[in-house]
Amino acid sequence: MDWPDKLCFAALLIAAAVIHGTSGDTTVTGTVFCDQCKDGQISLFDYPLYGIKVTMACPGSNGQLAAWREETTNWVGGYAMRFDGTPDLRGCYAQVSGGQGSSGCGAAAGPPKSLRLMFNMFDMEMYVVDPLISQPAQPMSFCPGSTSPVPAPVNPALPPPATSFPQPPPVARSTPLPPIPFVEASACPYQKWIMAEYRCHWKVVTPDTKVAVAFGLIAAQRYGTDLTLWRGLQGKGEAYRTLLREGTAALLNSYNSIQFAYHPLAVIEHMNWALTGSSEQVLGTALKFTRANSGNAHLSCTLSPCKS
Repeated sequence: MDWPDKLCFAALLIAAAVIHGTSGDTTVTGTVFCDQCKDGQISLFDYPLYGIKVTMACPGSNGQLAAWREETTNWVGGYAMRFDGTPDLRGCYAQVSGGQGSSGCGAAAGPPKSLRLMFNMFDMEMYVVDPLISQPAQPMSFCPGSTSPVPAPVNPALPPPATSFPQPPPVARSTPLPPIPFVEASACPYQKWIMAEYRCHWKVVTPDTKVAVAFGLIAAQRYGTDLTLWRGLQGKGEAYRTLLREGTAALLNSYNSIQFAYHPLAVIEHMNWALTGSSEQVLGTALKFTRANSGNAHLSCTLSPCKS
């Protein structure tokens, strides 16, 4: 499965978690990523953005695009827009329209993306939008060729965002940049992640995050909606508990180091693939996660105790 297919798979998982329990006839879903390198594409350096506004615009009777709906992304970067009935939205577009996101990655918006009809049955429609991007004012120092970033193209057809973002002051070349911890190669077993002195290294998710939120609807069907990642890390004695324990550790490692064997989306993909398969797939995936969490004899755990 190539990178675009993985993104679409992850978007569908996020969409399932977002729309579960709703009764809307038409749903539009997608994901927004922070384009840290400002290269106009999604790479391993990029991550889902929380708190970004997305606007959907559709052509009116005069042929001009008009804003229909605006939503804000959730903590996994996903958004969902719901409409009564089954309107034809195939001529509509979605674009980042505001918000600084969870880490200030909102200085520039990427190009709009058209809606794609995924299915239409039983008076229900689902449209998906290819991943949107939002960019920081400057590319990160660890990006390849960060001295000459490629700005994301802007489509003037959509209404301009209502909010303008002030440019932060440029970083002086003589000022040394702080180290980037998540660039450092690291892989830690689950025993490390349940230790209190390393809790500050939990990124994107927290010990109280529900397993259903972190891994989606398929995981919710297996583990329920109340189980937390902290409890999942302590599972033993049964194949599905072992899978959850090692999968949670792998997710934490993937958020902590970009050199970990799995990207966060790949962890979620493998987790759900195992949960929909045989017991052999469950055990096999748990073993693969265990090996990755141990560093595959190549990486060590670089977590340092948190400052009190």
